[in-house]
Amino acid sequence: MNQYLLSIYQPDGPPPSEEFLEPIMRELRSLNAEMKTAGVWVFAAGLHPPETATVVKAGGGDVLVTDGPFTEGKEHLGGFTVIEVEDLDAALGWARRLAQVLSPLSIEVRPSVLSPDEPSCHA
Repeated sequence: MNQYLLSIYQPDGPPPSEEFLEPIMRELRSLNAEMKTAGVWVFAAGLHPPETATVVKAGGGDVLVTDGPFTEGKEHLGGFTVIEVEDLDAALGWARRLAQVLSPLSIEVRPSVLSPDEPSCHA
């Protein structure tokens, strides 16, 4: 089994109204429950807006801490889901379902470097 990160990208700007989001979040909760029942769900989270980010970067013996997002753009990472499935095809199947729930947002699918049963290279 392999872990995949399903990254949810959303446009910059104010969030949609609660009235607009409520049916979407209900469908998202339902999909997350389905993933849990199928045994593929590992973790999921939404993120605060990019202006709440803090960037920490080391270089030249110093560590610089700055407010704001690392990159500027028209979209930002708004949330993510980590799943554990057999292969990329299975991950893409779940990503398609997520994209349908969150349409028109984009979902980026990326495999993790290590499988869950391998020791971390940072341990």
